[in-house]
Amino acid sequence: MPGDTHVRRWWDTATTTLENEDVRLRPIEAGDRDGLHAIAMDPHIWRYFVSRVDDDEDFHAFFDATLEDHRAGRRAVFVITDKQSGRIAGSMSYGNLAQQDGRLEIGWSWLGSDFRGQGINRWAKYLLLQHAFEQLKAERVEFKTDALNVQARSGLRNIGAVEEGILRSFNPMPGNRRRDAVFFSVLGAEWPWVKEQLAKSPKVSADARR
Repeated sequence: MPGDTHVRRWWDTATTTLENEDVRLRPIEAGDRDGLHAIAMDPHIWRYFVSRVDDDEDFHAFFDATLEDHRAGRRAVFVITDKQSGRIAGSMSYGNLAQQDGRLEIGWSWLGSDFRGQGINRWAKYLLLQHAFEQLKAERVEFKTDALNVQARSGLRNIGAVEEGILRSFNPMPGNRRRDAVFFSVLGAEWPWVKEQLAKSPKVSADARR
């Protein structure tokens, strides 16, 4: 666990089960390996992701790194379950937890092909935003995505996040290119309006993936 007690307290509060009628988000466990593997072998998921899963070896390395991030307190990683089918749908995380600054990031988001365009992305982000602002008392929630990922940028706008700008050559990506990262945010003062907009419709036209 992190040595900074402020970060640890926020991480402890973040790692809880969140749910509504449609989705359940719970902290990742070692036993989730097979359930996530079953939906992860879709190249569409990883097109703009910061790591790539092309085969079983890639997946196991990805899962091990994700679980280690969670256990070390670097991220609060959630497994998303579609409550209508009872199946694991994907994963989403809190990261870059900066409690003293009142800031965190929602990202590392991916869904299996059967669960895209079904409103699951919207409700998962709704629950994470609600928990961040109403329980963690965050003042700023950030998102970022690849500048090339037009679908993700549209999806983030659809959930009420404000596009702030592009940080050029932000990080290396698979395939030997560097990503221009687009930052979005929702502020604490904006949350009541964003919450109302998110609650109006059960579906979102595009899944926003980090």
